[in-house]
Amino acid sequence: MAAAVFCMASAATYNVGEPGGSWNLQTNYGDWASSKRFHPGDQIVFKYSPQEHDVREVSKADYDSCNTNGPIATHNSGNDAIALASPGTRYFICGFPSHCTSGMKLQINVVPSATSLAPAGAPGANAPVSPGGPSTPGSDATKATATGFGLAAVMLAAALMA
Repeated sequence: MAAAVFCMASAATYNVGEPGGSWNLQTNYGDWASSKRFHPGDQIVFKYSPQEHDVREVSKADYDSCNTNGPIATHNSGNDAIALASPGTRYFICGFPSHCTSGMKLQINVVPSATSLAPAGAPGANAPVSPGGPSTPGSDATKATATGFGLAAVMLAAALMA
């Protein structure tokens, strides 16, 4: 039961490119992803104009070469939520001509949750990293706080059961 509560408490949703961008030609996705810690159970959401972009999940080779043929999956709703179900590296590109080579590509490294079982608030704790600024509902900082409280609740429940 504690494991189920932990999974629910630690899941986070990340809007790709926020707070300053979205799925577009202006956002630096390497910088954006490097400030996050993705875990199984999290999800990423791509928001964009479907007339201007799409999202294609591809292999590493296709990511490196910006090859849009034969994607693993293609998304084109303009509000695509993608579950990160297991550890590993995932690759996403825009399939519109020249967009990938112009920087519309995202590599997501999903790390096992067991490696991040640090106490709430400790360095490396299971929490998204916020670049600073005020915490607003739905912000990464708010999610990090909620994750910390969720982990603390699970640890308290486990201690009470022992």
